[in-house]
Amino acid sequence: MSNVDVVITGIGATTPLGGTVSATWEALLAGANGIRANDADWVERYDLPARLSAPLAVDPSDVLPRVQARRLDRCEQIALIAAREAWADAGFELPSDEHTSVDPERLGVSIGTGIGGPVTLLDQDDILETQGLRKVSPLTVPMLMPNGPAAHVGIELRARAGVHSPASACASGAEGLASAYQMIQNGRADVVVAGGAEACIHPITVAGFAQSRTLSTRNDEPDRASRPFDTDRDGFVLGEGAGVLVLERADHAAARGARVYGRLAGYGMTSDAHHITGNHPDGIGQIKAIEHAVAMAGLTPADIGHVNAHATSTVVGDVGEAAAIRKALGEHVVLTAPKSSLGHLVGGAGAVESIFTVLSIYYGIIPATRNLEQLDPRVALDVVSGQPRKVELQAAINDSFGFGGHNVALAFTA
Repeated sequence: MSNVDVVITGIGATTPLGGTVSATWEALLAGANGIRANDADWVERYDLPARLSAPLAVDPSDVLPRVQARRLDRCEQIALIAAREAWADAGFELPSDEHTSVDPERLGVSIGTGIGGPVTLLDQDDILETQGLRKVSPLTVPMLMPNGPAAHVGIELRARAGVHSPASACASGAEGLASAYQMIQNGRADVVVAGGAEACIHPITVAGFAQSRTLSTRNDEPDRASRPFDTDRDGFVLGEGAGVLVLERADHAAARGARVYGRLAGYGMTSDAHHITGNHPDGIGQIKAIEHAVAMAGLTPADIGHVNAHATSTVVGDVGEAAAIRKALGEHVVLTAPKSSLGHLVGGAGAVESIFTVLSIYYGIIPATRNLEQLDPRVALDVVSGQPRKVELQAAINDSFGFGGHNVALAFTA
């Protein structure tokens, strides 16, 4: 593996706070809330105990041509939307038979998803049961397969260096970025379009999470439901969204005069080998992931000024993560928890929150954690609340963890 600088030259997102990165970032800094009452008829039909969700601020059907949207699962739609924004933000044009901005043989894609296309799977099963075989879409499998988001982005951009789709639950988006970093370091690509996407607000996912008692049931207070690190937290709110970053060899970016947001300097990926839904009680995997990311970046714990925490707002998870961060980095780091505003974007979370981490360094400001009224005394770290905090950052970490014991830490620098 070589040792080349990997820089970020483009970013794109569609989230519960906005249909673009700029709209999302401005809303996050303003303390906006993307969580609302879930008014789908199936909430009442199944008498679900958790009645909140964080849907997209801008529906994909308002962005994509109608014919194209109908041929894609919602997860694929939002991956494509975020990728197009990131690609344009990096200064590239969409390829044509006459022009390609990047040599296709040197262009890769790595977009993860935790679940893929369950909405398509379940909807088409309903059609099969009620209307018969002839009504089932011939695009069912391409729409439900977890590699669909990455594949559609790869086809649109004509990426031939490799198209990958990590699936590691809520760490999938972060692993997409780590895999992209590997592709560049291994010499397989000069540019990789990377991130994560998820769109699974559906009766079965909500029911499943509710039965595992991980969702907030603060149904009458959507503005106060997601409360990472707060003593009164009671679970997360399921959201949907996608985040995509353009990662590029630094010399390749410099040669074309690209604007650089920052650098992905290192990553750590570990597994707990402990429990299918719970993190190791001593946080050993989380600690090692952070330590590996810092070491790969050539940094020390003292260099890390900020951690964008995974912090889903679960009773056990938030405390365990804070303890792991403190052990790996020390007491000086400043935390924030964007899921307080976004809800939990599952496979899209690690990518969207990596964008926030990069922008915190780029603009010198850390967004506040909504609803943090009384910090849990077991969280012995500084968590930004109330108002965003202006800081001067040279390096920061984004944490992502997922069911199955997946741990991914990404180290970003200026």
